[in-house]
Amino acid sequence: MFEADAKALIERYLAAFNASDSDAMLACLHDDVAHDINQGGREIGKEKFRWFNAEMSRHYEERLTDIAIMVGEGGVRAAAEFTVHGKYLSTADGLPPANGQSYTLPAGIFFEIDDGLISRVTTYYNLTDWTAQVSKAD
Repeated sequence: MFEADAKALIERYLAAFNASDSDAMLACLHDDVAHDINQGGREIGKEKFRWFNAEMSRHYEERLTDIAIMVGEGGVRAAAEFTVHGKYLSTADGLPPANGQSYTLPAGIFFEIDDGLISRVTTYYNLTDWTAQVSKAD
């Protein structure tokens, strides 16, 4: 895959995220996509990714800004750095109580691309920073 094609794929994926369009996100992924959850485990497959997206949508409303996409030579690996602007909508297991708190934090995703589709999504953000922000009284 050419670098420009890889960048366009990542742009489509992130635009779908910002549009809350899970189906469009899934269309960018391999059937056996590896999803490395921030400070968590690895899940394999589009159906698990679909379930994860549904859970995230239930608990959070997020939009990404200041997006910078970097693509490695050959277009096999890419990364995106951005700022997450979010609202914590409903309490997630093991996390502080939700009452619509807003948060803003830097984050990134690392991608692998195979046969024109994303085969790995590894997300990172500072969970301690997020927890501190949502634990403050709004």
